[in-house]
Amino acid sequence: MIATLFLGLGLFFLFVGGFGLVRLPDFYMRLHPAGKADTLGAALILTGLAVLAGPTLLALKILLVEGFILLANPTATHALARAACKAGLPMWTRKGTMTLKQAEERRARRRRLRQEDREEEEGEA
Repeated sequence: MIATLFLGLGLFFLFVGGFGLVRLPDFYMRLHPAGKADTLGAALILTGLAVLAGPTLLALKILLVEGFILLANPTATHALARAACKAGLPMWTRKGTMTLKQAEERRARRRRLRQEDREEEEGEA
């Protein structure tokens, strides 16, 4: 019963991750389901298989593979995102695409405007 629950949840998360890969608009957003939902789905399926195997050497091996996946998938996802940023791959926004440098400049401009607003409010008070 517990193994079936783990397997079902794992399949659900793998399905949601696959749906996100197809549905989301750009590379960075697609990394999110690939890095999180697929990792969780694989971990749940492997946990279910380990529960089915019982307290054996096979279960230990399955749990070791699960531990490797839990370490490797997020690390690989982070490395891919970082490489894409350094290569200048533009990010999707609702108003079009934007590079990381443009996003940082936009954020800095907003911070400057907020700081100027605060200074004006303090000057009036």
